[in-house]
Amino acid sequence: MGIYEVTVKRIRGLCKERGITPNGLSYVSGVSQSTIKSILNGESTNPGIATIKKLCDGFEITIGEFFSTEEFDSLEQEME
Repeated sequence: MGIYEVTVKRIRGLCKERGITPNGLSYVSGVSQSTIKSILNGESTNPGIATIKKLCDGFEITIGEFFSTEEFDSLEQEME
């Protein structure tokens, strides 16, 4: 699994955890519905850090918390 897939999995997981739909995430984060849809559907495979930061704000977590998962930690080692 690559960094893009792990990012999408994390966004979907946080939505499920918090009971937020992608449209709801758009509302609380200020990221357009079309941008969120394109990220989740694989049309945008490299969301910028500014977009990730806005999503984190919507989830009420830090960027550090977003990337602090086993999946991201494993990726780091694979990339060395």
